Amino acid sequence: MITIRKSQDRGYADHGWLKSYHSFSFAGYYDPAHMGWGNLRVINEDRIAPGTGFGAHGHRDMEIISYVLQGNLAHKDSMGNVKGIPPGDVQRMSAGSGVMHSEFNHAVGQTTHFLQIWIEPNVTGIAPSYEQKTVPDADKRGQLRMVAACEPEGDAVKIHADAALYAGLFDGAESTELAIDPARKAYVHLVRGQLSVNGQRLSGGDAALIEQESRIRLDGGQDAEVLVFDLAA
Repeated sequence: MITIRKSQDRGYADHGWLKSYHSFSFAGYYDPAHMGWGNLRVINEDRIAPGTGFGAHGHRDMEIISYVLQGNLAHKDSMGNVKGIPPGDVQRMSAGSGVMHSEFNHAVGQTTHFLQIWIEPNVTGIAPSYEQKTVPDADKRGQLRMVAACEPEGDAVKIHADAALYAGLFDGAESTELAIDPARKAYVHLVRGQLSVNGQRLSGGDAALIEQESRIRLDGGQDAEVLVFDLAA
C-alpha cells in the first residue's frame, strides 16, 4: 500500500531568517495524522538565510542526519566538532545521553538549503558521537546508494536505529528497484525533480508512505534526487 503526500500538504513555518517545511509534526506545526512514519520522526526542509542560524541547543536520544542540498552548513557541538557540511556530505549526530550543537550559514549572499532528519534510536543513553562522509554524485547516479544504516555498507554512516537511508539521482531511462520486507515500512522523499515510485508520480517535496510492499521501483526521473528510508514498523 502506498500513500502519497504532496509537498504543499506539509507544515510550513516562516521565521524570516529560516523557512522550513515539516513533513511531520514539529514545533508549532501539529497534525495528529502525521506524527512520524515507523521510527522516522522528523524531515524538515530548511532554508537558512545568510549570516543566520540555529544557536546552541540540546538534544538527547535521537539519531540526527543532515543532508545539505545547497550552500554550506556550519556545525559546532559540545563534543568539540567544528565542521562545514557541503552538498554531497551526509552528517550523522547521535545525541545519546545529551549533546549541545549549533548550525549556521556563514556564506555571504547564499542560502543554505538542507534536510534535517531525525530517526528514533533503538538504544538510549549512549555516549554522543559524530560522523560525516562524502557521497559523490557519481555514486548515486541511476541507483540507490546506502548513506546511513544500523549496519552500514561501504562509506555509509552508522546510525543507532533500526533503519537504513539510501540516496539516488535519476534522469531519463535510469531506474532501479529496492527489495523491502513487507513487515517493515518505507518512506520515499523526493528532494527535487520528478520521479515515479511504483508507478505513482511524485514532484519535488512529495513523499510516498509505503507499507505491506515487497519492492520499491523508481523510474521516469526528470532531474530527480530522492531519499529512500527502510524503517522499523
